[in-house]
Amino acid sequence: MSNGEGALSNTGALVINTGEFTGRSPKDKFIVKDEITENTVNWNEFNIPIEPQYFDIIYQKVMAYLNQLPDLWIRDCYASADPEYRLNIRAVTEKPWSNLFVYNMFLRPGEEELESFTPDWCVINVPELKLNPKECGIRHHNVTLVSFKHKMILIAGSGYTGEIKKGIFTILNYILPHEKNVLSMHCSANIGKDGDTAIFFGLSGTGKTTLSADPDRKLIGDDEHGWTEDKIFNFEGGCYAKCINLTEEKEPQIYQAIRSGALVENAAFFPGTHKINFEDASITENTRVSYPLSFINNALKPSMGNLPKNIFFLTCDAFGVLPPISKLTPGQAMYQFISGYTAKVAGTETGVTEPKPTFSACFGAPFMPLHPGLYAHMLGDQMQKHKVNVWLINTGWTGGPVGVGHRVKLPHTRAMITAALEDKLNGAKFGYHPVFGIAFPEECPGVPSEILNPRNTWTDKNAYDEKAKYLSKLFNRNFEKYSSGVNEEVLSAAPAL
Repeated sequence: MSNGEGALSNTGALVINTGEFTGRSPKDKFIVKDEITENTVNWNEFNIPIEPQYFDIIYQKVMAYLNQLPDLWIRDCYASADPEYRLNIRAVTEKPWSNLFVYNMFLRPGEEELESFTPDWCVINVPELKLNPKECGIRHHNVTLVSFKHKMILIAGSGYTGEIKKGIFTILNYILPHEKNVLSMHCSANIGKDGDTAIFFGLSGTGKTTLSADPDRKLIGDDEHGWTEDKIFNFEGGCYAKCINLTEEKEPQIYQAIRSGALVENAAFFPGTHKINFEDASITENTRVSYPLSFINNALKPSMGNLPKNIFFLTCDAFGVLPPISKLTPGQAMYQFISGYTAKVAGTETGVTEPKPTFSACFGAPFMPLHPGLYAHMLGDQMQKHKVNVWLINTGWTGGPVGVGHRVKLPHTRAMITAALEDKLNGAKFGYHPVFGIAFPEECPGVPSEILNPRNTWTDKNAYDEKAKYLSKLFNRNFEKYSSGVNEEVLSAAPAL
């Protein structure tokens, strides 16, 4: 780039460095607590309140900073593929590559639409502005600030583009359920040749992108969707994919999308070349690429699908306790949805293998301004009304925890999901987990039957029982903070101690 802030890769993608921040800073994201949000937002460690006077102070500082910049980059775009729920967005950015990110990730109005475009919300992004924390009522020099009164998101001090994306997602997660009675979801979605839609929820590392990328099914979207009375629709117009250790063999769609027009963040080149070294994590493990959905050959256009037939909750259980596939009752589905469980391997560089449990409500707690019980009950209502199957898929360990067992093989996971999608488990005989109460099939096409009951895969059955009790205690302890906002059906789905 002419200003020296990026370089083109050998495939034509723009490669940039986002600076100090290479990921979101959730503790530095604030929502203005005012007459609109005071009694509607679920204030917690992610929905952090800030007094209105600090918005005024920060806004004035942002405006003063903008006025002294030699150039500004302005982009009009919108979120929500369903025209009925369209949200017009005006993005004002200090960096041209931030503007490219907005172009890639949101939906793009036509030339005629732009002539009469009126923004519903405005996003202002100034990475180089460092604020005075004491004066501005914030923790550090950076902030992401959301005001529902002013319909504005101010992002200062951070160049990480994901703050823009998740800022818009946050406001949609407030507006759609609270004002439009539309369930907003942090999930991927695809649709089969017969028009059957499938939804995939899952935290980072559970396989959400991998398992929803199916060459035999059209991709609706990879991250953010709404569920109305008659359809599923994508919020976005692009994909924002991790590319650490990316290979063409494992993720051909993402790999082939890294071309002219794509924006790659915080990746390094092989020395002396402009070829990206996807294994290089010297800047961050969170290397990313954004690109329009049109870069995916099998992307559905427009990004709207029929009502879902199957929902998959993906978890990477590093304790080796949960079955590789299980079918959930409505109460269990809502319980697991609110829990948002996965487990990660901690301290691999020093050989520490004890799994680290992670719970993120609705599989996206940092972006959910309302009480998780509200999203869960909306999901439960839709699920029961439309008779949707809900499956819990463990893409993690079997035969023991990390260090003893092994990961569930990807071909087996794909076979289980395919069996569910093709109704091949309808007549199966199911067993029940003695602690979690979830039902797992005793046979599944393309999958060895001995791995379907996780207890059978452990050599030491007593060790399995103890680990299952341990995990159940983690679930129950985590759910205590949500118990007052859910009904008895959900509470009764808790694992037995």
